[in-house]
Amino acid sequence: MTVRQFVVMGVCVALAGAGMWVYAGADAEDFDGSKPAQKVVNPGNKAFYGADGAYDAAKAKDAYFQMMRAFNYPIPKVLKTDSFWVCDFLSRDFEKLGMGGIFWENEHNTYGQAGDKKYAGDFKDQKFGYLGHEIYLLPGQMLPEHRHTGGNDGYGPKMEAWQVRYGSVTFFGQHKGAGDEKSIDEMPESERPWGYGQDWFKSKYFAKRSAGEMYKLVDPESWHFQRAGPNGAIVSEYATYHNHVEFSKPGMEFKCSPAK
Repeated sequence: MTVRQFVVMGVCVALAGAGMWVYAGADAEDFDGSKPAQKVVNPGNKAFYGADGAYDAAKAKDAYFQMMRAFNYPIPKVLKTDSFWVCDFLSRDFEKLGMGGIFWENEHNTYGQAGDKKYAGDFKDQKFGYLGHEIYLLPGQMLPEHRHTGGNDGYGPKMEAWQVRYGSVTFFGQHKGAGDEKSIDEMPESERPWGYGQDWFKSKYFAKRSAGEMYKLVDPESWHFQRAGPNGAIVSEYATYHNHVEFSKPGMEFKCSPAK
């Protein structure tokens, strides 16, 4: 052990004793978030449904917790509450289509009407909103194709950017934005996303990102989604206020599958 590593370990122990989250696995510059310390497993679709066909949220959360531990991702107490949600979007195919998530913030208000209400600047009485969201995806799991539209309450379409924290992600979208996108037609058929080729499917391009890298939505109200790589993914989302979502596949909703 080097002197530096010894000092880092001592600091980590002290911070941990104070109740603060730390990563003590290696020097910070050596950490590769795309590679888990342990193998991440997607246990298969049957593991997430009961004998009656109902989606089992507890088992889904357990699978995400195992992935978090494999990446040495801190699990704060709030993730053990209902604030941490999971969903299969009525797909009954959570192995391939579903997600876990938590909204750290999804705030909207009006300048001058929040806090001490003393703001009197140029933007007084104008609306604002912001969102912080963590997305959890098991290996090979994807979100359904969707888009965010403007709402009747005066907020425009949600605009968002994603930072891959752990694992890797393939982002899919209706339009090019970053410049390195490729056509989904160029993907091997076995790698093309769930729903591709159906009449309702809208996305045309894809771009890959690994831990530490960013991707963003450039075109408002455009269709998009993301799919985790072979080790799963934990993604931080930064966005404007979210209030309206629409799915491209008919019948898909932000709900979990009930018993048959």
